[in-house]
This record gives sequence, structure tokens and C-alpha cells, in this order.
Amino acid sequence: MSAQLAAYTTSTGEAFQFWVLGTVAVVGALCTVFMKRAVHSALCLAGTMIILAVFYLANGAYFLGIVQIVVYTGAIMMLFLFVVMLVGVTAADSLKETIKGQRWLALLCGLGFGILLIAGIGNASLTEFNGLGTANAGGNVEGLAALIFTDYVFAFELTGALLITAAVGAMVLTHRERTERAKTQRELAEERVREGKHLPPLPAPGVYARHNAVDIPGLLPDGTPSDLTVSKTLRDRGQVRDVSAEALSDLKALEQRAEDRLERTNSGNGPKRGEASK
Repeated sequence: MSAQLAAYTTSTGEAFQFWVLGTVAVVGALCTVFMKRAVHSALCLAGTMIILAVFYLANGAYFLGIVQIVVYTGAIMMLFLFVVMLVGVTAADSLKETIKGQRWLALLCGLGFGILLIAGIGNASLTEFNGLGTANAGGNVEGLAALIFTDYVFAFELTGALLITAAVGAMVLTHRERTERAKTQRELAEERVREGKHLPPLPAPGVYARHNAVDIPGLLPDGTPSDLTVSKTLRDRGQVRDVSAEALSDLKALEQRAEDRLERTNSGNGPKRGEASK
């Protein structure tokens, strides 16, 4: 009887909010998985996290709601989004598996987790609700702090130690200490002269003045593309657009139109100056 009474304590506004925002959260989660571009997936995941923060705030978990917005959505997801935008991950990246069988293993693990989740929900028996008043009797932040630093203090400290270890390990792996004196600009210039490298600055990208994109190689006077005009990083990724044939055909068409226009102009000017004097 108490369970039936507790089931009717949800107001119409709460139910409307749950079904509307819950549907949007599920759609955002599915878009995170099925979107082809990493930037779009990150934006969908950020929207889902914001909706979860709204659920936390609506249920009285103010600390978790603020942490969800500030830490996860505002810091971690935005950092991931900026990194993806700067690196330039596109749908043309290789989808070849580096570890054989990882997709089937992931599918098996997901299926097992789904079975456990469904079995746990099916066997759960909820007879009464404690309510938010009991959980937040002394305040939401105070109650959460009491649980963290009493019952779950060991798990909290262990998690903090793991995060600090991961941060220090990332700094150690990325930091390279210089063991020799840095070369001056004169020494670098002399070294380029001795090795016979390209002495002047590299030519700018783009096909003449019609394109200035960094992934389009410039053309030499004979019409062949120059590899020096495109960054080595783009060449290694295979993201250089081959437009040499297209550029040459456009150039020929432009020259042909110019010749036709000049011929029409000369033919419509009438007699030459010498003939007019006669």
C-alpha cells in the first residue's frame, strides 16, 4: 500500500519534465554513438550531460548538478571538443581495427552488462521511499560530505590517488628535459646550407591566387604540384587534395576565354589606324 501511495507522489510537472528531458537525453546518447564526426558526437554528449545535471538539480542533489555542469560539461567535454577541433579528426580517418576481435569483445561485454542490468532491475523490490527530506535533512552538501569522509573515505582517497598518479604520469611522458644547448638561428642556417636543404622560406599553399587553403598544393611554372607548399603533417595524414588536373583544366579554360574575348574585341574595332589615314 505504501508503494502505491509513493508512486502517486510524482507531480504532473515532474513527470512532464522527466519524459521530455529523458527522451532528449536518450536521443543525445544515441547520436553520440552513431554520429560520424567526432565533433558532433562530443556536442551531443555535452547536451546529454547538461540534461543529467537538470535531473540532479530537480531531485535536490544540488552539489552533483553543479559538478556535472562545471566539471564534466564545462571542463572535460569542452576540452575534448577543443582538442578534436584543433587536431582535425574527420570521417576520413582509418577505421581499421588495431586489435583483432575488439568489436566482438565489446559487443559481448555490452550484452553481458545489459543482461545484468535488466536482471538487477527485475529483481529489485522497492517497498517505500525515504524521500529527499531524510537525505537532505542537514543540507545536501553536508550530507554528501559526511558520507564521503566517513563511510566512503577509503574509496575517495584511493580515487584521488589514482587521478593524481595519472596526471603525474602524463606530465612525465610529455615532458622532455633538454640535455644539450639549444642551437642559435645562425647555427641552424649554417646547418641548412651544409645539408643542402631548402634555404628560403617555404612557398605558400594554394593554386596561384584562386585558392589559399592549406591542404591544396601550389603549382610550379610547368603545372606540377609542389609538395613544399603543404604541411608535412597533412601529407602524412593523406589529407592533401589533388587538384592539379582540375586546376590546369580551369586555367586552360580561362586562357581560352581570354583569347576568344580578345579576338572578338579586335574584330569589332573596325579598320586599323593606318587604313583609316588612307
